[in-house]
Amino acid sequence: MRIFDPHIHMTSRTTDDYEAMYAAGVRALVEPAFWLGQPRTSPASFYDYFDALLGWEPFRAAQYGIAHHCTLALNPKEANDPRCAPVLTELPRYLVKDNVVAVGEIGYDSMTPAEDAALATQLQLAAAHGLPALVHTPHRDKLAGLRRTIDVVRESDLPPDRVLLDHLNETTVKEAADSGAWLGFSVYPDTKMDEDRMVAVLKDHGTHKVLVNSAADWGRSDPLKTRKVGDAMLAGGFSEDDVDQVLWRNPVAFYGLSGRLRLDVADPAPAATHEGNSILRGGTGEA
Repeated sequence: MRIFDPHIHMTSRTTDDYEAMYAAGVRALVEPAFWLGQPRTSPASFYDYFDALLGWEPFRAAQYGIAHHCTLALNPKEANDPRCAPVLTELPRYLVKDNVVAVGEIGYDSMTPAEDAALATQLQLAAAHGLPALVHTPHRDKLAGLRRTIDVVRESDLPPDRVLLDHLNETTVKEAADSGAWLGFSVYPDTKMDEDRMVAVLKDHGTHKVLVNSAADWGRSDPLKTRKVGDAMLAGGFSEDDVDQVLWRNPVAFYGLSGRLRLDVADPAPAATHEGNSILRGGTGEA
C-alpha cells in the first residue's frame, strides 16, 4: 500500500514518526503552514517557520525515503492578529519556491471580517501564482462555514476545481462535492473523522476527488491514520485500486496541479547535513 498524506504537520512530530510512517507505506506528504499553539508575536517568526518547511523538514523526511512538500499561508486563526498582517505582503516571495505546492492552510476559524479578507487575498495569490489552495473549514458551525467558504471561492479568480476543502464530515460532504472542489477528510483519534466513519462516507459518496489525511500535529493525533483508513477500506470491501486512488492517486492529482510535485527521493549522502545538522545527535561536530 503506497500512501501520500496530503495534510500533516511534521514540524510537530519526532523523527521516529517518519520511520514509522515509511514502514506503514507513506512515501510522500504535504505539510501545511499552521499556528504554533500560542500566538506569534512577530511576522519574523513566520518567515523562520516557512524556511524550516522549505529546508529542514524536506531534509529530515528524505532520511526516511519520504518526499516532503509544503503549503504556505497566513492561517485563519492568526489572520485575526494585526501583528501578523505583514505576512500577506511577504507571502509572494515564498510562493515561488519549488517545494510549495499550494497556498494553505487558508479559510475560517471564527468567521470574522479579518478572516474574510485574508481568505479572499490568499485565493487571489493562489490564482496569480498558478497554485491550488488548501482550505481549512472551521471546526465550529461547520456547515455555515463551508457555505461562506464556497461563496468566497466563487467570488475569486481561483476555480473551485483547484481548491481542496479540508476537515469535511458527513454534514458538509454533499455541498462541498456539489461546489466542484476536492474533498479532504482529517482522521483523528478522538475528534473529526475516524476510520469507520470515513469508510461509510466513501461507500455513500465514492472515491472521486476524495483525499484522506491524518492532520497530525502537537495534539493527540496519529500520523498512521492514513494507513488505518486504507486497512479499514479493505476490510469494508473496497478494492486495492480504490485504496490506491484515495491514498495516492487523488493527492498526487490535486497537488500535481501546482506543476511542482516531485515524488522521487534521492538517497542522502551518509554525511549529509542541513545547516550543519545531520539529525544524528552526538556525532562529530554535533552538540
